Amino acid sequence: MKRVDDFRLMFGKKEYVPIMVGGMGVDISTAELALEAARLGGIGHISDAMVNDVSDRRFDTSFVKDKTRFYKHNIDNSDKSIIKFDLGVLAEATRRHVEATMEAKRGDGLIFVNCMEKLTMNGPRETLEVRMKSALDAGIDGITLSAGLHLGSFALIADHPRFRDAKLGIIVSSVRALQIFLRKNARLDRLPDYVIVEGPLAGGHLGFGMDWAQYDLATIIAEIVQYLQTEKLTIPVIAAGGIFTGSDAVSFLENGSAAVQVATRFTVANECGLPDSAKQEYFRASEEDIIVNTISPTGYPMRMLKSTPAIGSGIRPNCEAYGYLLDGNGGCAYITAYNHEVMLHPNSKNISVKEKTCLCTHMRNFNCWTCGHTTYRLKDTTKRLEDGSYQTLSAEHIFKDYQFSVDQQVALPA
Repeated sequence: MKRVDDFRLMFGKKEYVPIMVGGMGVDISTAELALEAARLGGIGHISDAMVNDVSDRRFDTSFVKDKTRFYKHNIDNSDKSIIKFDLGVLAEATRRHVEATMEAKRGDGLIFVNCMEKLTMNGPRETLEVRMKSALDAGIDGITLSAGLHLGSFALIADHPRFRDAKLGIIVSSVRALQIFLRKNARLDRLPDYVIVEGPLAGGHLGFGMDWAQYDLATIIAEIVQYLQTEKLTIPVIAAGGIFTGSDAVSFLENGSAAVQVATRFTVANECGLPDSAKQEYFRASEEDIIVNTISPTGYPMRMLKSTPAIGSGIRPNCEAYGYLLDGNGGCAYITAYNHEVMLHPNSKNISVKEKTCLCTHMRNFNCWTCGHTTYRLKDTTKRLEDGSYQTLSAEHIFKDYQFSVDQQVALPA
C-alpha cells in the first residue's frame, strides 16, 4: 500500500515531498506555517493579501495608520475613487514580509507567495506588478497566481531578472481556463512551472458558480492531464480541494497529479494565524454548518462557516484604511450594498447588509471564517480536552500524517 512519501514532485532535477500547503490570507498561512512545510521538504505558501497590515503586525510599521490619516477627510464620502495605495509602501511591505520569511527558511523545501488578482486595490495592474516584483526582489522561491485568470500577469514581470528563475504557477478550476492562460502567454515563451487544479470542495473563493456541486476534482484533473499530454507539455499538475487524508492524496498521485495542495487541516495547526477561538469554531463545525454563498465583493462564490460574524454585518466600509478590493474606478460591491441599506434606513444606527460583506475589515479581524468542505471532519483528527475544547496540532504532525499515513487513517496527537 503506497504512501505519499513514495512519490516526489520534480522541478527540474530537484525533488520535493509532494505536499504543498495552500496560501490562506490574511496571514492565516503564516510564515511559521510555510517554514515548517519547507523544513520538512515540501512547499509552503505565505499570502500577500493585505500585506501592508501584515507588515504592521509583524514588523511594527505604521502603513495602515498612515494611510488612514492621509485619507481621513474622505471617511464619510461614499466615493472612494481618490483612495490609492502608495506603491513604494506596498513594495516595502511586501519585501519585509518575504525577506523575513526567506531568511528564516531551513530545510530543502520551497516557499511560495500566493498572489490574488482579485486584490485590485484601485490600481489592478500597477499594484499587482509591484507585489510580484517585490516578492521576486526579496528572494521568494515562487509565485502562485490565484483568484483570477491572470491573463496579463506574466507580462507584468517578464522584464524582471528572475522571471525565468523563480517558480511561477497558476491556479485553475477547468481545462478551459488553463488553455486560455497558455494561449494568452504563448508569445512570452514561458510556461508555468506548475498548475494547481482547485476543485469545488476547496476553501474560501471558488472558481465555480453556485452550481459547484456538479463538478468533481478527479474529473477535472483527468481532463487537464490528458490535455497536457496531447499538447506534449510537461507541466506538473497539483490537485487541491477536499484532500483530507494521505490516502486521498495517494489516489491523485497515482492518477497523474505530481503533488497535492492541502489547507483545511492546517487551519487548526499551532502555526496557523487564526485565533484559537476561531480554530475551536472550525473543530466544532458540523457538515450542515458549512455553506457556500455569494457575499464576497469579488463576485466569486465563497465557502465559509454559516456562523461567521461577517454574514449580515453592516459595518461602515473602511477603504481609507484598507480598500484592497476597490476596482480601478474606486468601486466595490460592498460599498454599493452598504449605501443602498443606508438609503433605505437613514435613521438606523445599526444596519444589516446581507447581500455582500466588507471582506477587507472582516478578514483583517479574522471574522470571516472561510473554510474547506471537509472542515467538519477536523474534530476526528485530534482529541477533545477536559474543558470541552479540542487540542490543536503542530504543522509537523499534520504534514507527516499526510506523508506517511495509509488506509484512510488519521494519526491523533500524542
